[in-house]
Amino acid sequence: MKKLNIFAILISASLLLSLNVKSEEVRPVKNVIVMIPDGTSIGVYSAARWFKHYNNMGDGLMIDPYITGTVTTFSSNAPIGDSAPTGSTYATGVLQQSGNVAIHPEVSDNDIFEVDASRAFQPATSILEASKILKNKSVGLVVTCEFPHATPADFSAHYYSRGNYDAIAPQIAYQNLDVMFGGGNSIITDDIEQHFSNNGTTLIKDDKSEFLNYNGEGKVWALFANRALPYNIDRNPDKYPSIAEMTEKAIDLLSKKENGFFLMVEGSQIDWAAHANDAATIIDEYLAFDEAVGVAMEYAINDGNTAVLILSDHGNSGFTIGTNNCPGYDKLSMEDLFETVSGIKLSANGLESILINTEPENFRSEFREYTGIDITDEELEMLQSSKNYRETDYTKKGTSRNLAHNITNILNSHMCFGFTTGGHTGEEVIMAAYHPLGDVPKGHISNQDVNKYLQKVSGIETSLQELSDKLFVKHSELFDGLKYSIDKSDSKFPVFKVRNGKNNLEVKAFSSVGKLNGKNFDIGSVVVYIDKNDTFYLPESIKQKLQ
Repeated sequence: MKKLNIFAILISASLLLSLNVKSEEVRPVKNVIVMIPDGTSIGVYSAARWFKHYNNMGDGLMIDPYITGTVTTFSSNAPIGDSAPTGSTYATGVLQQSGNVAIHPEVSDNDIFEVDASRAFQPATSILEASKILKNKSVGLVVTCEFPHATPADFSAHYYSRGNYDAIAPQIAYQNLDVMFGGGNSIITDDIEQHFSNNGTTLIKDDKSEFLNYNGEGKVWALFANRALPYNIDRNPDKYPSIAEMTEKAIDLLSKKENGFFLMVEGSQIDWAAHANDAATIIDEYLAFDEAVGVAMEYAINDGNTAVLILSDHGNSGFTIGTNNCPGYDKLSMEDLFETVSGIKLSANGLESILINTEPENFRSEFREYTGIDITDEELEMLQSSKNYRETDYTKKGTSRNLAHNITNILNSHMCFGFTTGGHTGEEVIMAAYHPLGDVPKGHISNQDVNKYLQKVSGIETSLQELSDKLFVKHSELFDGLKYSIDKSDSKFPVFKVRNGKNNLEVKAFSSVGKLNGKNFDIGSVVVYIDKNDTFYLPESIKQKLQ
């Protein structure tokens, strides 16, 4: 307990200091763009800059002129955060536990700050929802993962478990987003397609040409691949758009709306490459994201009424330039550090997909073709004994590594990049910002402060918690005294039913469409059902339908 209290005091002191920074005036703008390079540690920026310099791609990154400070990002009960709670705190201002998506956490034994037990499981309104509901702004998401993954869900859905796509995907669809670009075609259900048909949303599947040429006025989803898009280094540019292309298209479409827009762009798979300790892919994924930063900044500067905030949600892997594999660190040349990584043409996963269908005698030539590395006999044996290739020694099948893992180990043994872990890390992350009048957050702030800034720059005067108390009321409180029930015939999508006189109201979980006396109506926000407390969370305004 003593250590916990000391940590809380230190964080509290940091927050108090940051208040001096945040107390400066933040003038609202018409458009707000939030960009999240997921899982990007500070070492990634350094490696990406040197990579560009070594390969004559220009010096510096698009983000560099706009770096203003750092952010401490953490969960309600842990200094090292997961993408679901950390992104959710950016989106809602509420600290949350691992797995939580825009929802109030349960109390735990190691909470860093006091958690309100009475609010456990209450959905927390996001800045995207507030922008749409309170400011009538157009809203959109651009990601390279599947659309219900943690970070996009943080801004557009509510649930206690990030992996429950059955609960999260329909919420994102029923948010009636103006733009949703990313992956996840296999997650689109018949119900979602029917909803799109009902509300006039255009759904584009695996058609880059149709996507780039779309110029309609209505809502549009463009999804590529069954789940996530390929890593940028593996991407077929004729088939899959880059994150920069998706960002440019999203801004082009959203900026047509007279009330302005809110857009969240995530470089989703920098994090995935860091988990895999795949250095070449980390660098390439970040540089692809940085191109999207350039697109957003160019628009914001020319527009004069747009703010951009760029920051990762947490670190990952302890990525460094320099490792024990390469002694004499201060004597290592540019070639020593960046020649090998510059010759890698595929991710470890991409190379695995080739080698797994390659005859053993061709391994060396194929590996050299895509990496520039001549593998040793020992490395060749390691690859050929991978458990998902053609393991000849049955005694090793249970312990041998898969091909992608072994490829990564070989690559890292030929380079001078270090990793401390395959998981997230707890260092602060870099923050960059642009505001047409210079009203940007500076210095060191917390993830909760990020949300406060987003509320101010968006011109939202009603607190998100106040809005949550209007949008997400427990059914037992809202309809106290009336006859109601929960139909669980479909366990994934229970239906709340309530009657008042001759009026019958039905609301399906994770939808924004209700039925009054059998006729559909737009609720105006998503309805969330939590099985842990058997509770529907509904907007208080819906009760008027029964009067």
